Amino acid sequence: MTPELTVLILAILLHLGLMVAYSVKANTELGTKYPVSPRDRTPPPISTLLGRIQRAMNNSFEGLILFAPVALVIGLTGQSSAATVAFAWIFLIARVLYIPSYVLGWVPWRSLIWGFSFFAILALAIAALI
Repeated sequence: MTPELTVLILAILLHLGLMVAYSVKANTELGTKYPVSPRDRTPPPISTLLGRIQRAMNNSFEGLILFAPVALVIGLTGQSSAATVAFAWIFLIARVLYIPSYVLGWVPWRSLIWGFSFFAILALAIAALI
């Protein structure tokens, strides 16, 4: 397995951990009635913390949707290089830092950290074309 694909698996594990954290917090805060329902009604109000975890989780989905294809293309086409490995790790490190920066409300650091992950994906996409 290429390093980029290893980072992809680690990013997926990070995201799954975030999903578990969100689920635990949501069930603790809202009880189990709403989370296990079909959610046909308006959701109850949630705390600032749960809202931040939810938004961090949604952003994590968005990051994975962009990172996964480029990591797969680079890995499956044999285009792995020192630069692509570095960009993949920059992406993962930024994602690891992004979660607490969002949950703890670090302004403007959250946006700066997000920018690192975005530009790492951009660099990988460009590398895949070269």
